[in-house]
Amino acid sequence: MKKLGFGLMRLPLTDKDNASSIDLSQVCLMADSFIENGFTYFDTAYMYHQGASERAVKEVLIKRHDRNSFTLASKLPVMLLHEKGEQEKIFMEQLERTDAGYFDYYLLHALDKNHYQTASRLNSFDFIADLKKKGLVKKVGFSFHDSANVLDKILTERPEMEFVQLQINYLDWQDAGVQSRLCYETALKHGKPIVVMEPVKGGRLAAVPHDAEYLLKKVHPEWSVASWAIRYAASLPGVMTVLSGMSDRDQLNDNISYMKDFVPLNSGEISALRAVADILRGEQTVPCTACRYCTDGCPRHIAIPEYFALYNRVLKGEEKEFVLKEYNEYAAKGHGKAIDCISCGKCEKSCPQHLPVSTYIKRVASKFDVAEK
Repeated sequence: MKKLGFGLMRLPLTDKDNASSIDLSQVCLMADSFIENGFTYFDTAYMYHQGASERAVKEVLIKRHDRNSFTLASKLPVMLLHEKGEQEKIFMEQLERTDAGYFDYYLLHALDKNHYQTASRLNSFDFIADLKKKGLVKKVGFSFHDSANVLDKILTERPEMEFVQLQINYLDWQDAGVQSRLCYETALKHGKPIVVMEPVKGGRLAAVPHDAEYLLKKVHPEWSVASWAIRYAASLPGVMTVLSGMSDRDQLNDNISYMKDFVPLNSGEISALRAVADILRGEQTVPCTACRYCTDGCPRHIAIPEYFALYNRVLKGEEKEFVLKEYNEYAAKGHGKAIDCISCGKCEKSCPQHLPVSTYIKRVASKFDVAEK
């Protein structure tokens, strides 16, 4: 398997304000090119694009390509489970949405300490093992967002898991919260192949500050900034594939250009990334990856990832008046403003990055709402 996976989480849209409005014509072209260039791994999930991602699989892949020409991964949303019977209902809905017949890789979605307790209580591990026995899934694993100690506990108690999906990128490598390096080393200790998610950290590593970009262009002027992040993750031994949530054909073509005949980074190139990471750690921006897990349960319908992106743009020096106009446009479309946040905590419980979302929302309010008044 080539080490680039197509993440079906940030697909091109026909309406930027409607996450389910996937531009199928563009995705078809992208998927065709991906497969034609020898890549096979597609990754979706029950929650992506408000369920439209799995439905897109049927239109883009199942109806148009031989089922043996690609591998498909999807996930059981543990965060949405309350009773055992829900698991089978959701899985059957996933099969119906995709019409895939089976999933090559099936994961328990976003395990952490709390979600692991839920999965254990509902016998979710036994459930996916039974799916494998029935031939409805080929390999079972889980995606993970927590400490290395929790990961070690899960892999020790559940050795039947065949792979693990981890957030790994050069910025989070030494991060005390994400613990990319420690989690990576734990997976290797247990002999589990690794699928990498968020290698570009929700796009943050595709648009770095000018001084950081200068360091990278000095080494390789022709490389895109984003490619450094993908290459870093793919260079790690034990990594099976690196997921890239590609939003347009330019991103796809860039990724294919260097991943088709991938060459791992050398020590000098890795040193350049360490220097860039030092610069990025000095920023005061919100480290949101725009996964959107926080938005569905928000009682005030606050556009949390979008507001964080606008806030970061101002911190990076963009003219506030122009950004404020965009901020007010979200409110005009029915979204709550940041100042409307009631600090209920639902967003923080669903955030895989474990961010203090309510605290950051207050910063957004102080920047846009309070100042506006």
